[in-house]
Amino acid sequence: MNSGLIGKVDKAKRYALERDRMHVNSLQVDFRGENDTYRVALDGDDWKCSCDFFAGWGACAHTMAIERVLDGMIPVAAITPAMAHA
Repeated sequence: MNSGLIGKVDKAKRYALERDRMHVNSLQVDFRGENDTYRVALDGDDWKCSCDFFAGWGACAHTMAIERVLDGMIPVAAITPAMAHA
């Protein structure tokens, strides 16, 4: 393997551990739930999910799970109040 590439791989490993370097502003995820696959999206501070629960509540298990995965990397305003203390 090229020595330059080896250095980049090592740097990537270090960066992956330094989550505060990363700030997610938008993303789209297909989330395989228990009953179906749902489209979850974050655009700035706003979540969207194609599941029925989200339509009524503005949050759901799918969006909150992704919030946990991206802990520290999404805008504070995008954090569901129930997740702020979880």
